[in-house]
Amino acid sequence: MVYSTTKEIESWVNTMPEELQNSYYRFKRVSEVLTKDPEPQVGLTPKEVIWTKNKTKLYRYQPALKKTNKVPLLMIYALINKPYILDLTPGNSLIEYLTNQGHDVYLLDWGTPGYEDRNMKLDDYILDYIPRAVKKVLRTSGADEISLLGYCMGGTMTSIFAALHPDLPIRNIIFLTSPFDFSDTGLFSNWLDERYFNLDKLVDVFGNIPPETIDLGNKLLKPLVNYIGPYMTLAERVENEDFVKNWTLMQKWVNDGVPFPGEAYRQWIGEFYQKNKLVKDELVIRGHQVHLSNIKANILNIAAQRDHIAAPEQVQPLMDKVSSKDKTFHVLPTGHVSVVVGGTASRKTYPLIDKWLIEHSK
Repeated sequence: MVYSTTKEIESWVNTMPEELQNSYYRFKRVSEVLTKDPEPQVGLTPKEVIWTKNKTKLYRYQPALKKTNKVPLLMIYALINKPYILDLTPGNSLIEYLTNQGHDVYLLDWGTPGYEDRNMKLDDYILDYIPRAVKKVLRTSGADEISLLGYCMGGTMTSIFAALHPDLPIRNIIFLTSPFDFSDTGLFSNWLDERYFNLDKLVDVFGNIPPETIDLGNKLLKPLVNYIGPYMTLAERVENEDFVKNWTLMQKWVNDGVPFPGEAYRQWIGEFYQKNKLVKDELVIRGHQVHLSNIKANILNIAAQRDHIAAPEQVQPLMDKVSSKDKTFHVLPTGHVSVVVGGTASRKTYPLIDKWLIEHSK
């Protein structure tokens, strides 16, 4: 017999044993999540744009409570993916948490580069964009000092910026799963070895590196977990609506990549992954040699124990390079992304950052 409508199919399914019925309705719900459910809303903490340059926007977030911490916090994200992972959804947002605790929070959103941005270098972001954003934050807040938080590659860029601007009033810096030592980057060391990886040809052909290329490299670190795992877990827990909501939010972010400006990518891979120049004091940005020892701000350096993108061994070496008298290295039992979203983040990462900022901003 041929069933032509969903109603007829389900009438037939309901004659089956309960176990088969459950499997059918679970499969149906999975199909709805993947094809019919509306796209989740992200980045909902109220904010305003206070400065722009090219594609970049500087946001100021409006806290639910009065600003009790007078030292503003500027967050600097990577050139990979989009920064709303820091403000994923109400109740699962580092930005929302900190603003509700009374912090004056700002975020530098690099935007989505176009082909016309293919010649943008790290030099441009570090020497033209970040300094202007810092000065705008200081003017807007009326503060005399600033705190910085760099996540992932954004932390590496923040360290270079701070090292090249020892004159700026940077009081505190939080580095969140940011790599500094690239001598051993796991599988990346093999894949990006300059003997086999034709970096120049890749950049010259594409101009900007497609986000799918970056995503492929990250996912291949644990292919079964990253490619099959999410859908297996969805099938197992699809009846839990809270889980489904968080699952769709994370999948939206994971698949919401942005192009990596070609010349910046050439530097990032060539001078960091292939030659490890930063930690060797060999990195030169627009004619200026970068010495991490120029950094004297208070430092909270956070690594994630299960991080395969920036392992603790890549994060910790910063501590021996900076001249800061007050510096703390902290390893959390989480991963590269779950350090800022999920239960572990809200229980451990958020309060850790909040408490440290308050203690170091008095």
